[in-house]
Amino acid sequence: MHKKDSPQFGTMVVKQGRQWRSMCKGLVLGTLLTSCMILLYCLSAPQVHFNLPEVPVPYSCAHRPAQVHASPLRNGSRYATGQTGLCTPKVDVMFMKTHKTASSTLLNILFRFGEKHRLKFAFPDSRNDFFYPSSFQRSQVKDYRPGMCFNIICNHMRFNAPEVAKVLPTDTSYITVLRDPAELFESSFHYFGRLVPMTWKIPGKDKVGEFLRDPRHYFDPDGFNSFYLKNLLFFDFGQDNTLELGDPRVEEGIRAIASCFQLVMLVEHFEESLILLMDALCWEMDDLLFFKLNARKGSTVSKLTPELRAKALEWNAVDWRLYQHFNATFWRKVEAYGHQQMADDVAELRRRNAEMAAVCIEGGHAVDADNIQETVMQPWQPIGEKSIMGYNLKKNVDKAHLKLCRKMLTPELQYLTELGVNLWITKLWGHVRDMINW
Repeated sequence: MHKKDSPQFGTMVVKQGRQWRSMCKGLVLGTLLTSCMILLYCLSAPQVHFNLPEVPVPYSCAHRPAQVHASPLRNGSRYATGQTGLCTPKVDVMFMKTHKTASSTLLNILFRFGEKHRLKFAFPDSRNDFFYPSSFQRSQVKDYRPGMCFNIICNHMRFNAPEVAKVLPTDTSYITVLRDPAELFESSFHYFGRLVPMTWKIPGKDKVGEFLRDPRHYFDPDGFNSFYLKNLLFFDFGQDNTLELGDPRVEEGIRAIASCFQLVMLVEHFEESLILLMDALCWEMDDLLFFKLNARKGSTVSKLTPELRAKALEWNAVDWRLYQHFNATFWRKVEAYGHQQMADDVAELRRRNAEMAAVCIEGGHAVDADNIQETVMQPWQPIGEKSIMGYNLKKNVDKAHLKLCRKMLTPELQYLTELGVNLWITKLWGHVRDMINW
């Protein structure tokens, strides 16, 4: 009897057929469900009220006089008063939260500062961003009414300076953070790639490398979520991310950004950035303590070769120009602050962070998502992976440190929920993502 005529072969064919049909059904249902959720998430912006009355916000929205404290005078300090060495902490802050730039760590710092001083946050409603990638509108702020006082706005948005100015007081300090565009591109590709349909047709396992070898073959400027893969920083600031480097609108955009933001920090010099933040806002060292949140485990990070790094910078040439401009302004601020003083303050910040890690973190370091013991400590994961690490709170933390430890370790979405933000759309999308990750 021929092998193909045997009963065993027939049974095997039937089983394989069922498996393939089951897989196909799963793929179809998963694709439809994912597409519906992405569409819901991206199109769920509230109706914009174009006829909102123009009621100016006050010069300052500090609800009470902030405590004046001693602060050494620096050449770069803008908020020190007189020659007494005394200054008042700034409480009105606009933090432009750019993507994949350690901004979740900075958000945690701002959340804790806001709670400490009982400040009012301008939060989005129903999700964790201001309906990104649509341009920011003040009607997107939860419970917004013209003329209201808000101290801090810090969630993801696509920056729209005139609308932001209608939400915050005149004395607001505008700050943001940038990252080396080649590293940012690799991180964005990893984190958001599955949400960009144009990446689905890229062959092979090294999709980043394949894309960079001929990006114009795959890139569609009008494609869904395409902004994640070209000049993402420039896009976040409300600019056109598809401009060529020689276009005069590039320099115009950079000048516009420079005119808005008093401090542009750099991920590659994170502690130095925080010291400049402390100086500019007249904060204290204790306000800067942090644990690195939303970090990827090393095995998922693609190390770009020198050739691919050069291609990534060429592909993101506008972001590279933006970064170079603010890299220069950053080091001028460090120079004004004083290199020795900066080195001393960075060493002190690192010492205090190490002390807090010893007090708060089980094992003293981050762990893979599968090893995080408390559900409330689980960070948000990209689709199809569990590559974002988190922490376990140390057992038997003394009462003096327990509250601070827990807040420093709390991921962004959980902290937002604690602060009263309704994240029903984000949570619904999270359930779908978790199903896909299974």
